[in-house]
Amino acid sequence: MDNNTIYVSLDIGTAEVRVMIGEMSAGMLNIIGVGNAASTGIKKGAVVDIDATVNAIREAVDKAERMVGMSIKQVVVGINGNHIDLHQTHGIVAVSSPNKEITAEDIDRVTDAASVVSIPHDREIVDIVPLQYIVDGYDGITDPTGMIGVRLEMEGLLVTGSKTVLHNLLRCVEKANLEITDIFLQPLAAGEIAVSSDERMLGVALVDIGGGQTTISYFKNGGLHSTYVMPIGGSHVTNDLSVGLRTTMTQAEQLKTEHGHAFIDDSSDEVTTTITPMGQGSGEEYSQRDLAHIIEPRMEEIFELVNETLDAEGDIPGGVVLTGGGVMLPGTLELARDVLGRNVRMAIPDYIGVREPRYTNAVGLIEFAHKHVRMHNKEMVAATTESAQPKVEQNRKSRHSANELEESNEDSPGVKKRVRNFFKVFFE
Repeated sequence: MDNNTIYVSLDIGTAEVRVMIGEMSAGMLNIIGVGNAASTGIKKGAVVDIDATVNAIREAVDKAERMVGMSIKQVVVGINGNHIDLHQTHGIVAVSSPNKEITAEDIDRVTDAASVVSIPHDREIVDIVPLQYIVDGYDGITDPTGMIGVRLEMEGLLVTGSKTVLHNLLRCVEKANLEITDIFLQPLAAGEIAVSSDERMLGVALVDIGGGQTTISYFKNGGLHSTYVMPIGGSHVTNDLSVGLRTTMTQAEQLKTEHGHAFIDDSSDEVTTTITPMGQGSGEEYSQRDLAHIIEPRMEEIFELVNETLDAEGDIPGGVVLTGGGVMLPGTLELARDVLGRNVRMAIPDYIGVREPRYTNAVGLIEFAHKHVRMHNKEMVAATTESAQPKVEQNRKSRHSANELEESNEDSPGVKKRVRNFFKVFFE
């Protein structure tokens, strides 16, 4: 394991914080550690309580560390929320090498050129997502490295976010004594494993139902086209159960996960549970169908809102892919097909120990980070641990020195580097 690359992803959600340790070996991912903690400091993708969020991150990190006997130092962070905006952007540069072979340096330069846009002062550039490269007028190129050409262009999506939301979120990670090696858009990372390349080319919608919000990501022509965030999710179902059954949110969440059903027609009258409402000494018996009568209307509302958004996009040949912790209730897939009237399937990571939709973002972040490192010919690892091979640590130190040298060249700052420098200044 020491000879392989270690990645650690941090998925900070409204309902849960997830830390995942992945080991990349010969292009294959093995999940070797997972840590979960209840999230109480995040609402609708934004930090509302820094201390609570920091504690949740530390708890999830501790659980993952104990599972593999490692000390996590660096993480890849996913961001999401209604503060994220996508903008079309375009960059063009001349190929710099004498033999006109396109290199990773040229790709970085054209990415930098595409980032030279005017944005409001309260927003920050998080990333640029390439949609296609164009070499001397020939478009549709996904990776121009090694090609011969004179002019290199890139069409992509500029991802921007609220400075306030980003600063508070990343400040929580910093206070948890973790170093951020990269920041990625969660819908983009989730799409890496949830939808196939054929679906992305044809046109597909990825619906991620989380605890406090639902994210709809539309992919077409091979890339991310748009995202929409609705402030409604699985926690609203829990709240409905809490109010309807007059019980605590904790007990309502337990009832939902252990006995809930999202589709009344397929629920059972034979599966029953006893609930003691608040203020009463005796318990009352409820069947799974009783719970479904509370759960289904809220889930139906979520899918109706999703359907309205999808109708605005027009025809979606690839159908709809469901993922996220909010779709883990039995009957969710059947209800979605009934309400949406489209081809619907559920995306579940195919890795031992994390075969649940709630882990899609965390696994996707690792896969996306590995792809990003490989595409940009970086020797860095996205996350390291104390028990990693000394050679890896030595390489990390030498790369750190190289990065310092690169940062001194202000004429061609990389997009990711500028983001990291920006947050570094803020944290100091």
